[in-house]
Amino acid sequence: MALARRGQSLGSAIFGEIAGVAQRAVDRSMTEMLGGESFERRIARVPLHLGRAGVDPFGLDPDWTKYALAATAYLHRRYFRTEVFGAKSVPSGRVLLISNHSGQVPIDGALIGASMFMDAEPPRFIRAMVEKWSQTLPFVSLLFARVGQVVGVPENAKRLLEQDEALLVFPEGARGISKTFDKRYQLVDFGLGFMRLAIETHTPIVPVAVIGGEEQYISVGNVEPLARLFRMPAFPLMPQLLLPGGALPLPTRYRIYFGEPMRFTGDADDDDSVIEEKVWLVRATVQSMVNRGLRDRKHVFW
Repeated sequence: MALARRGQSLGSAIFGEIAGVAQRAVDRSMTEMLGGESFERRIARVPLHLGRAGVDPFGLDPDWTKYALAATAYLHRRYFRTEVFGAKSVPSGRVLLISNHSGQVPIDGALIGASMFMDAEPPRFIRAMVEKWSQTLPFVSLLFARVGQVVGVPENAKRLLEQDEALLVFPEGARGISKTFDKRYQLVDFGLGFMRLAIETHTPIVPVAVIGGEEQYISVGNVEPLARLFRMPAFPLMPQLLLPGGALPLPTRYRIYFGEPMRFTGDADDDDSVIEEKVWLVRATVQSMVNRGLRDRKHVFW
């Protein structure tokens, strides 16, 4: 028994030492990525609504977020070498970030979040609306909650905006993220819910254009029977997965553009035809920003 206890103590000590080394490595990496500012100092400038358990009402945990941001920061700064334009356009207080969606996996959302925390002044945490089906995935639902992502239902979105949060919405939904290569950067129809929400909560809308995501994974088709079998929004055919290292996204250069705030008034319960006109204006603005970004881009990878 004594030997077993000593073995357990030794194991705990080794695990603690490994955890300490990992934490110090994360701290150094985040300080470097933030240009010399520590994560703790930067996050202290972000308004959070934490309870006694150290998490907010939706489950956001700053400790979990630190490690998620450390991984995302590497993608943001080193792998995709993201260029960020117009971050100063994002107003303080409640705001809806409305972006195009692409890339087969939601890296674009993670990089928008990284840009708001790492490149905006003052830094912001964004909250993203995730698809309901993601909550059926083991471990993923807990991870999403701990890093601030929320199931995309109107009640959650309204509550977050009433707390003056920055909320990221992809109105194309799963149809946007699963576009095939021949449809790249062609926005599909936007849903109407975000506009009703913006009007009801008197929230400004900031259009966001993301360039670079469409080329990270090249999809040439969608196997709908397999998508239904696995209860996925799409099952893309990506030839690059057959190549060595093909599971990694291609190191395209991301460019993220934040536009000027747009404000809408009216009745949130107006007929769809009235709301559609306002939504069309936002969609046209995002598409125009995407088109300009593509014209200005010299190369996919640099």
